[in-house]
Amino acid sequence: MINIKGRNDYLVALESVAMTDIIMNMFIFFFISFSLIYTLNPARISKIDVKLPKASTAVALEGSEKLVLAITKEGKYYINDRDISAGSIKEAIKDRLKDNPDLSVILKVDDSGRFGAVAGVLDILNELNIQKVSVAAVKSAGKGG
Repeated sequence: MINIKGRNDYLVALESVAMTDIIMNMFIFFFISFSLIYTLNPARISKIDVKLPKASTAVALEGSEKLVLAITKEGKYYINDRDISAGSIKEAIKDRLKDNPDLSVILKVDDSGRFGAVAGVLDILNELNIQKVSVAAVKSAGKGG
């Protein structure tokens, strides 16, 4: 007696290998896609390059809504990671102040930034009578650092 196998067994084996390849490729595709979405999330990436000064007594600011005003070493201004011109800083802060009169401001100034830019911003904050102002710094390991 001769044992002859039909083609169906062979095709089923090829189809299962092809299906496994497809599922594996889909897994790799989705794994890479979700990794990139997480890594390149705009909320995780700051566009502003500011090298903060070091301070031994740096603490976190707690409480009300915070407005982050950054000044780069080139003298560019950013409010909450959005580019803004020097002339429109006062109006932008006034708009935020209307919504939240208890607004606190965090100044992120580059370590080698221009002091004139900082003085100008502090003058605007003083003029708008904003009481809660903090200067961002990186906590240093030692005292007097």
